[in-house]
Amino acid sequence: MMKKFKQTLFCSAALLSVSALGSTSVEAETTTEDQQVETTYLTMSSEPLLMIPETFPSQFKYDSGVDIPYPEDGVKGIFLTANSAGGSRMESLIDLMNRTELNSMVIDVKDDYGDITMPIDSDHELITENTRNWVDPEQLMPQLEENGIYPIARIVVFKDNNLAEERPDLSFTHPDGSVWTNRAGHAFVNPFMKEVWDYNIEVAKQAAKLGFKDIQFDYVRFPEGFELRDEDVIYSREDYEGSDLDNVQLRVEAVTDFVAYARRELQPFDVDVSVDIFGYAATIEEAPGIGQNFSRISENVDVISSMIYPSHWGPGSLGIAKPDLEPYNVVARYMEYENEVLGNLGENAPVSRPWIQDFTASYLGSGWYKRYGAQEVEDQIRALNEYGVNEFLLWNAGNSYSETAQYSFD
Repeated sequence: MMKKFKQTLFCSAALLSVSALGSTSVEAETTTEDQQVETTYLTMSSEPLLMIPETFPSQFKYDSGVDIPYPEDGVKGIFLTANSAGGSRMESLIDLMNRTELNSMVIDVKDDYGDITMPIDSDHELITENTRNWVDPEQLMPQLEENGIYPIARIVVFKDNNLAEERPDLSFTHPDGSVWTNRAGHAFVNPFMKEVWDYNIEVAKQAAKLGFKDIQFDYVRFPEGFELRDEDVIYSREDYEGSDLDNVQLRVEAVTDFVAYARRELQPFDVDVSVDIFGYAATIEEAPGIGQNFSRISENVDVISSMIYPSHWGPGSLGIAKPDLEPYNVVARYMEYENEVLGNLGENAPVSRPWIQDFTASYLGSGWYKRYGAQEVEDQIRALNEYGVNEFLLWNAGNSYSETAQYSFD
């Protein structure tokens, strides 16, 4: 943003010209010595003199020393909690990678509560306080490198009990000053605040230094249903204060701006940036409460990972009465929406790498769910493949995956 400052100068020179990066000149004319002259305006730039370029030179990018190439046939991955990545189950999960077409692991680096699961080299005081020694990166990375397993760092962004409790001013609070939480007791931090952005991006930078090749941001959104309470809780809109946009558009701006900022800040670290997003966001113009606009987020990332679990679609969604019972049809009909949106982005479209279901959603109740195993996983992968997508991520909160599934339909 360019700001104008009115100046009154006492000059004896005929013409004063000042030039600098990002600024224009200032002129003042005088006819007699010591005459006071009302000058024109000095235009200055508030942009920093040192900025990360749009295209960062590859020779200057950070080298972690971990050599794990992008899978030739695309990422086919599974989710790992810190407990699995740092515990005895890791050996069997690596064996699963070696016996199947699976080739990648999405590992919690900052989890759903705000715990940073492994030591990272940061001097940020709150990051240090929230760091746990659950995973040893000096053991983890050689394991992944030896087995050719592509490492993706999952970083939960705006869902963060730890940071919200430590810094209520970075969160949403009730009038009495207490931190607002949803029905499950989860707190969120404020996507309008750049301090929150920088906190999470610092975690991402340190994960990249450890050797992770992809930074996957999750919970890049406001709390669900925020449109029903945005006028009841107390929070700062920081630089967005005073905008002419309505509350819905402000939330979309904040979420989109964070993603674009994160990608720019991570350029020097030679990592891909991916974002998890609700699948239904691709079927509407934008999600009004949570601030997710599928198209705008997609054009600011390298990879978009829609969460398209059949169990997460309501009755009748996508024209399917009971979505969890029809995994192939759910994915196929969803992909019609996604392909249209990404097709409109042309060369700016990211890689599509959806999250699919490898768990049984018995909580839906009798008649509304089916037991998921190898066949149901294959049905979803086959639908993706038929719509031109050969990358996917399997979600199972307990990290127990269908070992006999066919994971490739190339």
